[in-house]
Amino acid sequence: MSDPRNRDSQEPVYRQSIRPAHEFFLENRPLKSVGEELLERFGGQKFGTILADPPWRFSNRTGKVAPEHRRLSRYHTMDLQEILELPIAQLALPQSHLYLWVPNALLAEGLEVMRRWGFTYKTNIIWYKVRKDGGPDRRGVGFYFRNVTEMVLFGVRGGLRTFKPGRRQENIIVARKREHSRKPDELYDIIEACSPGPYLELFARTERPGWYQFGDELGRYQPPDYPAYTRRSGDERQQIALPLVRDRRGCKDREGKDSWVRY
Repeated sequence: MSDPRNRDSQEPVYRQSIRPAHEFFLENRPLKSVGEELLERFGGQKFGTILADPPWRFSNRTGKVAPEHRRLSRYHTMDLQEILELPIAQLALPQSHLYLWVPNALLAEGLEVMRRWGFTYKTNIIWYKVRKDGGPDRRGVGFYFRNVTEMVLFGVRGGLRTFKPGRRQENIIVARKREHSRKPDELYDIIEACSPGPYLELFARTERPGWYQFGDELGRYQPPDYPAYTRRSGDERQQIALPLVRDRRGCKDREGKDSWVRY
């Protein structure tokens, strides 16, 4: 395999990813949970910042999945108890940050998850979804109001503050909605400027150099070829090519060969 740090290399880069827990079989071994797979992949590593976008399951007062969300369902979801039991506390450094995507209707559940994972809620970042003309994107759904926002809860473990750029960073992202459940790439730049590494993203969809990433849809969406947030001005598109580095854990692919992964 050629060295993927060579920017001219056309070979695909091996990615850390898993299939959904309900599909994850290895030969005759028993079914693995997402939590078990997390510990197997990353149990020897501690992270300074964790970004998570759990596949929340919506339900109405009867406990049934709401019709509008069943219609939009495009991926395997997890109930609240499954999310609560993820071993995130075992993966986070004593001084660390958590960025947790949570639907507006599940704010209380999101705060409960943050506490169970060992973090204290401090503030949030709002994604305001806009159309091409800058007006609100009203395609969202909701039980009571039509949602044009999503929220990222920010929590800390051990009292760790944000870096100096965080003191100047507004807690809002104004960006257009793209594919279903795809989040704005601007958040990566904010996290990297304001929070310490190593970085871990759970339930990732877009590859990000410099991060450990975990998710059955990893690689589904292509990253932009321009700096997404603070380094972007007007309609300027600057090609970026950040180098990959070898996984320090000596990762092997399924054939036992040395692999190059994004970390």
